[in-house]
Amino acid sequence: MNSSKPLDLSARNAARARQAVLTKPPGSLGQLEELACRFAAWQGRAQPEDLRPAITVFAADHGVTVEGVSAFPSAVTTEMVRNFANGGAAICVLARALDARLEVVDVGVAGDVSALPIVHAKIRPGSHNLARQAAMSAEETEAALEAGRAAARRAVEAGANLLVAGDMGIGNTTASAALICRLTGAAPELVVGRGTGVDDAGLANKRRAVKTALARVAWENLSGLDTLSELGGLEIAAIAGFYLEGARLGVPSLVDGFIASAAALCAKTIDPSLHDWLLASHRSAESGHELALTALQLHPLVDLGMRLGEGSGAAVCVPLLQLAVKLHNGMATFDEAGVSGKSA
Repeated sequence: MNSSKPLDLSARNAARARQAVLTKPPGSLGQLEELACRFAAWQGRAQPEDLRPAITVFAADHGVTVEGVSAFPSAVTTEMVRNFANGGAAICVLARALDARLEVVDVGVAGDVSALPIVHAKIRPGSHNLARQAAMSAEETEAALEAGRAAARRAVEAGANLLVAGDMGIGNTTASAALICRLTGAAPELVVGRGTGVDDAGLANKRRAVKTALARVAWENLSGLDTLSELGGLEIAAIAGFYLEGARLGVPSLVDGFIASAAALCAKTIDPSLHDWLLASHRSAESGHELALTALQLHPLVDLGMRLGEGSGAAVCVPLLQLAVKLHNGMATFDEAGVSGKSA
C-alpha cells in the first residue's frame, strides 16, 4: 500500500502570508498565487525552488484494437516510439524547450523496439482484448505499476521536483473510457470519444467495445486494482504507479489529459491521499475528460482544445507554473519597495 507524503501546511501558510504583503492588491494574480502556495506545501519551503520538470512517456499496445476502435493501426505505437527515440515527436520538442528530462519506457509495445535508446521494461507485447477478457493478469498489472514507480524514482533521483507522465498506445482511449465509466458510473455515450479521429463507424465500434467490456464485469465486485487489470492497459497502470510513487516521495504530478486522468482515477483508488499531490494541467477535447476531472476533484489550468497525449498538454502548462513560482519569489513586499499597503 502506497502512502503519500503529508503536505507541509506550515510552508503553505507562510507562502500565503508572503502573498499577502507582495506589491499588488490581494488576489490580483488569481490562480497563480495559490499555485505558488501549493508548490510551497509540496517542497516544504515558503519560497519554493524553480521547477525542474521530468517527463516520462509510457508506451504499450492494446488488444482491444481488433474491435476496430482506432483510426490508426497498432503498428503506429512502435513507429511513434521510434519517433520519440529520434526526437521528432511533439513531446520531444516540448521537453527540449522546457529543458526537461525526457524518458520513454516500453512497458508493452507489441513491436520490436529493443534496439532503441529507451527504457526497456516490457511486461508483455500488448494487453489482451478487454472487451472479451481481462486486459492484464493481476501479476502483469502489479509489474506495470512497479515499472511506473521505478520511473518516478529515477526522475526524482535525477533532481526532478515536478513529474509529468505521458502515454503512447493505439487503443488506449478505449481502455481509458472503460476505466472512467466503471469508476465513475458514467454512461459510455458520455465518455467514449473519437480518440485518434475515428469516423462514425469507428466510434460505434468503440462504444460497443466499451459496453461489452463493462457488461463482462458488471456483476463483479472489483477493487481498484482489479478494475485496472480488467479494463486498463500496461501504460495506464504504469502511469498510475508513477503518480503513486511521486506522491510517496513528495513530488507532485502535473496530470495530462484523458488517459493520464484515467490512470489517476485508478491510482486514487489505491491511495485516496494521492489527490493532494495531483495538479490538472488542461481540459482535453476528448469527450469524457471533464467527467474524469470532476471525479478527481481537479480543476484544469487551461483549455486549448488539445487531445494529443504524450504528456503534451501538461508540458505546455509548465511555463505557467514556473511563472507562478518566480512571481512569488521575485516580487518585492510593500516594506521592501517602500510602497504603502492597503489602508486599514
